[in-house]
Amino acid sequence: MRYLLTIFWTLLLVNMLMYVAGSMIGSSYDFGTATTLGVIAVILLFIVSAILPAQPTEEQ
Repeated sequence: MRYLLTIFWTLLLVNMLMYVAGSMIGSSYDFGTATTLGVIAVILLFIVSAILPAQPTEEQ
């Protein structure tokens, strides 16, 4: 369930960011480009979460 929520919110927030940023610089909004960048962001989030340790080590 947490993976589905991560995918949903990341895609939603990246699409919103692309819309606002495009609006500020005067370019048009493209759903396909925004969704592609959202999928890339989701993949990067999953990779980073797999690399980072979940618990602090005893040295800390």
